[in-house]
Amino acid sequence: MEKTHATSRLEMAREVLQIEAAALVTLAERLNGDFLAAIDAILACKGRVIVTGMGKSGHVGRKIAATLASTGTPAFFVHPAEAAHGDLGMITGEDIVIALSNSGEVNEITALLPALKLKGIRLIAMTGRADSTLAKEADVLLHTHVEKEACPLGLAPTTSTTAQMALGDALAVTLMDARGFGQGDFALSHPGGNLGRRLLVHVSDLMHSGDALPRVAPGTLLKDALLEMSHKRLGMVTVCDADGTLHGIYTDGDLRRTLERSADVYSLKIDEVMGRAPRTILAGKLAAEAGFVMKQNQITSLVAVDADGKLSGVLHMHDLLQAGVF
Repeated sequence: MEKTHATSRLEMAREVLQIEAAALVTLAERLNGDFLAAIDAILACKGRVIVTGMGKSGHVGRKIAATLASTGTPAFFVHPAEAAHGDLGMITGEDIVIALSNSGEVNEITALLPALKLKGIRLIAMTGRADSTLAKEADVLLHTHVEKEACPLGLAPTTSTTAQMALGDALAVTLMDARGFGQGDFALSHPGGNLGRRLLVHVSDLMHSGDALPRVAPGTLLKDALLEMSHKRLGMVTVCDADGTLHGIYTDGDLRRTLERSADVYSLKIDEVMGRAPRTILAGKLAAEAGFVMKQNQITSLVAVDADGKLSGVLHMHDLLQAGVF
């Protein structure tokens, strides 16, 4: 019985995926010190990563540049033909270039090599031919050779561009890890996405207020202030009047210092041991700004106040972590 068109088409599609998957396995096994040299070169770069490529390699190059830029490595794509007609001026001696060409002999790419050398720009070549002009002139060679294209004619860039794309992802993710690029950094690069929207959260959205706010009045015995601190579980207590006028705060760290200085903490009043100049932030500020203040001052809690300086709430580092701001 003859195969249906649907069956034969599915078989062809599966064969394409199998060819490309096998090529990626081979590429992964072939990774060596050259890949590490490329990572080190990019980390040492004081400028930007410039990605260039012609045709299908150019399309892949644009994606690689975009992925690098969004994961902590400043990068952009320069079209090689445009570079030869003036855009080369966009590239400085502090930059590094990643050039993509499966053959390594594309005229628009090789024509740029003398100018790049004159500028002292380091070159990473991503090519399928180790004996090509591009490979020979490169400071670092990333070999993307594939046994065959998935195209039945062996002509359309398929497996070769998949290898380039995957290797570009490997570079970006490895660099991301090496830079310690985290979720908060990613959100800053993606203000339009879900992570970016998390950064638009305000202090007032996350702070502890009302009955959840640890607070005592001036003149309160320290032992009673410690009970309030323990009940509210924020590691601190605010000292304020009934109208919200803030006089100070007392923290777990203050308690340790009090115990070092005084054996009798039961007779002390909170006014005698509290910190009188606590760091504060307006409740209407972005939570991301509060996080910056906490990190800069190495504190875990921050008092939020209104426009008149009256107590509004308390923000804890854990609130920022749970909200995904960090």
